[in-house]
Amino acid sequence: MNLIVSPAPHVHSGDSVRKNMLDVILALCPAFIISLVAFGWGALITTAVSVVSCVCFEWLIAKYIMKQQPTIGDLSAVLTGLLLAFNLPSNLPIWIIIIGALVAIGVGKMSFGGLGQNPFNPALVGRVFLLISFPAQMTTWPKPMGFSGSYLDAETAATPLSMMKEGGYTAHDLMTAFLGLGGDGIGGSLGEISAIALILGGIYLLCRKTITWHIPVSIIVTVAAFTGILYACGIGADPLTHLVTGGLMLGAIFMATDYVTSPMTHLGQIIYGIGIGLIVVIIRTWGSYPEGMSFAILIMNAATPLLNMYIHPKRFGEPKAEAKK
Repeated sequence: MNLIVSPAPHVHSGDSVRKNMLDVILALCPAFIISLVAFGWGALITTAVSVVSCVCFEWLIAKYIMKQQPTIGDLSAVLTGLLLAFNLPSNLPIWIIIIGALVAIGVGKMSFGGLGQNPFNPALVGRVFLLISFPAQMTTWPKPMGFSGSYLDAETAATPLSMMKEGGYTAHDLMTAFLGLGGDGIGGSLGEISAIALILGGIYLLCRKTITWHIPVSIIVTVAAFTGILYACGIGADPLTHLVTGGLMLGAIFMATDYVTSPMTHLGQIIYGIGIGLIVVIIRTWGSYPEGMSFAILIMNAATPLLNMYIHPKRFGEPKAEAKK
């Protein structure tokens, strides 16, 4: 077979970093609207501070430390700020949010050379750093009270996963976690209070072909199957409760699918998703911490180079294994 290489001009697909980042930002809008309805000023302040801090830190580091032209126009810093905010309580003090943004951009992204070179999801690097450094503030969840509630002095509430650990979760609470409405007694981070809003965003990304189904579906199916087996043995909660509570949908749809930190091939993505699902269930079931999505994604981010090494696409024109023999 002859390989014909033609000179320019070539047809461009229209894809770009900015376009893909904008698609993900738009897909997060339903969840952001629900968070505003639930947490009011807290959601707005936390998101604004996180986004502005991430953009400023990326610009400053690129211009004055790396001596490069800042690339904040690709919207990657904006997306990192959004995802970081979605993993935070709405009453987190502003100075802690700024520290999280600095770690996410400075350590999780720019220290490795910038976009496309970071091995770990920057927003999760920032989130896990804050969780380890400020455990009390990062696990104090305000009760959803809309714009009528205060920012720092909000009344606290238990999260669905902590309630599940204590055996106090009900079917009404499950519907609240799915819809994200009417849960004035249930707390959580900005991005985990409405599973349906995240699913709608995921459908948009699939329709736009910004992501593929392999990672989200493999995570969801693995969690459902593993928790189903455990539930049948009398261990833990039912699969549906695991799927719609906590950061599972946010992580599966928006964070595990990050282009840079996930495998290149579809088979690698499926294995990657299965690994995330297994680790999440293990942490949720036997760990002292009720949520495990952030840790699971970061652990599998570390395994991504290995998956890319052993599961890689066949080069164009490469003969089959039989032909090599």
